[in-house]
Amino acid sequence: MKLRRLVLATGWVAVSLTLLLSVWWLAAAWMGNAVLLPSPFAVAHSIAELFAAGTLVGDIGASLKRVFVGFFIAAALAVPLALLMAFLLPLRRLLLPIVSLLRPIPPIAWIPLAILWFGIGDKPSYFITALAAFFPIFLNAFAGGIAVEQRHVHAARFLGAGRWRLLRSVYLPSALPSIWTGLRIGLGQSWMAVVTAELIAAQSGLGYLIQASRINLETSHVLVGMFTIGVLGALMTASLSYAERFVLPWQKPQR
Repeated sequence: MKLRRLVLATGWVAVSLTLLLSVWWLAAAWMGNAVLLPSPFAVAHSIAELFAAGTLVGDIGASLKRVFVGFFIAAALAVPLALLMAFLLPLRRLLLPIVSLLRPIPPIAWIPLAILWFGIGDKPSYFITALAAFFPIFLNAFAGGIAVEQRHVHAARFLGAGRWRLLRSVYLPSALPSIWTGLRIGLGQSWMAVVTAELIAAQSGLGYLIQASRINLETSHVLVGMFTIGVLGALMTASLSYAERFVLPWQKPQR
């Protein structure tokens, strides 16, 4: 049954990609201008060219490093803060207005300040990716902490659990499904934000590749960067979905 499901899913993916490539090829042939829209074959040639030169591998490594550093910073800050605010009412009343004020500001609006504070390079990208991931992770973890069953809290207190034990043994496990959802959303937001940051505040990475290629009218290289971003983003999502089976084994798998 599992093998049949895997074959069926693979078949649908192959059909979907074939449809995309066919429409792309027809659109490129209709335009007849490689600067406006190069064909899939031209982009495939550019992928091989950039791989052979080592440019694409270096840019992928730079972008992934910035994403994961920012993502882990955001997760390390957002999850404990969200659970503490769900657990402690005075802290919630103190900090929730600040969070509500800062949350609607898009990460791209912080780029000028990030450049002023950290200069050009990795540090502003770390800041932007961490900021992009922080709020999805925080909001989901906070919602999970607020939704903890009070009867579980009362039972733990009755058995002698202190504050630290309540947070570790009641709030964290109960909020874990929401936290995991926040991590998945946060990683996606961080991945999108790093490309935006690299367009402006970096000299390497996939965003920088797209920007430099745009200036040089190398549209096939622009599409290589876009294609790579899409593939890596899909792989990240698939990896977290697969890991969810082990982190949350009681959750019903999504079809």
